[in-house]
Amino acid sequence: MKTTLDLNNSWRSVASAIYKKTSDSKILGQAEVDVTELEEYISRKRKEGKKVTLTHVLTLAAARALKYEVPELNTYVVRGKIISRPQIDAVVSVLLEGSVMGSVKIPNADQVTLDEMIEMTASQIKSARSGEENSVMDMKARMARVPWPFRNWIFSFLRFYTLNMGWSIKKYGLTPNSFGSFLVSNVGTLGLDLGFPSLMPISNVSFVLMLGAVHKKPWVVNDEVVPRKIMWIGSALDHRVCDGSHGGRLFRYLKYIIKNPHLLETKPE
Repeated sequence: MKTTLDLNNSWRSVASAIYKKTSDSKILGQAEVDVTELEEYISRKRKEGKKVTLTHVLTLAAARALKYEVPELNTYVVRGKIISRPQIDAVVSVLLEGSVMGSVKIPNADQVTLDEMIEMTASQIKSARSGEENSVMDMKARMARVPWPFRNWIFSFLRFYTLNMGWSIKKYGLTPNSFGSFLVSNVGTLGLDLGFPSLMPISNVSFVLMLGAVHKKPWVVNDEVVPRKIMWIGSALDHRVCDGSHGGRLFRYLKYIIKNPHLLETKPE
């Protein structure tokens, strides 16, 4: 994806050297958001037969945020240099059979409508749960069969080869973009009110977005305390490619879409 932004300014060049992903390059942020109207919107859509969820809405919102508000987050680091990704791919964590965590990738997520996001996610999840794994999940299964400590050595080599050097292993479908641009995980569906995400060492995602549970809470609206449905959202961002200001811009756009979910019904211009 072409951009006129200076992705490798003096601070970014220094940050890519002094921080090591993911031990000390993480920025954590969180916010409470009022999803009362969004829940009503989802309820109306479900009555129309659309199986939309908060995950669909926030995943698509995050993808469009990278397109229009924070393109700096659609990047990764290779050999100390920040590289802009060719497209915006979203990865959503899912629960598979036997409580095993997996993931599905939505390519060009910024270009789809909400209905298309629902269909694509459902199709990918169905394939994953039926055993048709993507390259990342397939490699995870292969790695699990390797005995320790050889597994650690292979993992370190793969991380160095694909992430540090930016090379690909086409036979196994491993590239610097294997995990897409960002990862979304809805821990609220697992019974957690809030989660503190980590940046997976083998991924090149610039941020992980975590969705918490929705609870009815007292909330101030027009100087009056009223009951509203409130949800926690949290994020971990790679400090090598972004700062807190980028996280703020991301969250502001998410809040804007939460108030205006109908904007996701049509393709972006």
